[in-house]
Amino acid sequence: MTKWILALFSGLTLVAAQPDPAAVREVLAASDALKQAMMTKDTEGVRKYLHDDLVYSHSHGQNQTKADVVQATKGTTTIEAIDFSQVSVRVYGNTALFKANCDFRNNTDGKAATTHLNVLMVWLKGPDGWQLVGRQSTLLDPPPQP
Repeated sequence: MTKWILALFSGLTLVAAQPDPAAVREVLAASDALKQAMMTKDTEGVRKYLHDDLVYSHSHGQNQTKADVVQATKGTTTIEAIDFSQVSVRVYGNTALFKANCDFRNNTDGKAATTHLNVLMVWLKGPDGWQLVGRQSTLLDPPPQP
């Protein structure tokens, strides 16, 4: 019995550890589409890729809902670039974890700023495709070296 249980858990671990290349590509595409929508202030595009139960946590401690993020997209800050590096995507059924370092460049009232972050994004796949349901970022200071 113990051997059977051990074999079962070993098999489940192997299944969970096998990446689904198509799902990884879908998550990367959804992440890129959200990034482009944020940079172009496309509120409908932003809304499409955010889950209704979104928890969007910033490195300085602010937490936002889907409505907050959509509203912020309309604000005076312009996102000039969101550059990801060291990207890792793990897919577990209809849930995916996207982890990366990120240089977030924005401009508010003529003042440019770059923030170096480590981000963890949680994506859920539902009837509307992959949507961001959780985001947590940590400030990287100084920025990581390539």
